[in-house]
Amino acid sequence: MDKKFSIKQFNERFPDNAACLEEIKQLRFGDNLVCPKCTKNNKFYRVAGRSAYACSFCGYHIYPLKGSIFDHSSTELKLWFYAIYLMAQTRAGISAKQLERELGVTYKTAWRMFNHIRQLMSSDTNLLTGSVEVDEAYFHPDTQKRTTAKAHNSQVVFGMVERKGRAVVKHVKSSGVRVLSKEIARGIDNKATIYSDTHRSYKHLKKAGYIHLTINHSQQEYVAGDRHTQNVENLWSNIKRGITGVYRHVDPKYLQAYVDEYAFRYSNRHRQPKYMFDLILANIARD
Repeated sequence: MDKKFSIKQFNERFPDNAACLEEIKQLRFGDNLVCPKCTKNNKFYRVAGRSAYACSFCGYHIYPLKGSIFDHSSTELKLWFYAIYLMAQTRAGISAKQLERELGVTYKTAWRMFNHIRQLMSSDTNLLTGSVEVDEAYFHPDTQKRTTAKAHNSQVVFGMVERKGRAVVKHVKSSGVRVLSKEIARGIDNKATIYSDTHRSYKHLKKAGYIHLTINHSQQEYVAGDRHTQNVENLWSNIKRGITGVYRHVDPKYLQAYVDEYAFRYSNRHRQPKYMFDLILANIARD
């Protein structure tokens, strides 16, 4: 796989809307498409003037865009693909304002496209395994303000990070034990070893069956052998640096989408942009 994914390579691979539609068809239906109506393994041909393909035997139509983020969109597919390309090319993220300039669309359209693409960057449902670090952090809608747990309008996010692996971040209503316990049960395999600080919401983990090791930050303890939370702290640093550098304000209503984007970037931090682009596209089939 090429390490670089240049705009020239992008345009060669996706010269027009038809090439983009064909890519989505392949992702969602594959090569061995069986017609849902006649149940025959026939070729499907593009229907002129429509985002549809027809069975060569019975004429049944399939619609590759149906139910996807592209469904009912008046924006050209090539522009959607280019927006995904831009998001995959940068490690820190780009703003809707920059996308507006790059694509020549309205700010409203660019903002809507960003939020839809972030849906394709949301965490998968596979449980985190092995050694997993957990921690909570706090964000303010005004991204330039520092915040704490007690600050007005402070938003709580909870992070779970596999060492040398994936990250999952959830926007939660509080850092209470019931809330975090549910997220841990949903996100971490019960055979995992969990590393955390001494926050009271983690005290139940051993009783819940996890191997639980802690580090006492209140006593200036940060690393003791393999006991540390440096990976999840690096995740917070990446997210906060990215959000404060690109966005002035993040509506709490959309905070989950923003942290999903940065968790996706963290989970694929050692991957090349071409892989990132293909992975985002592949998630169309997942959805």
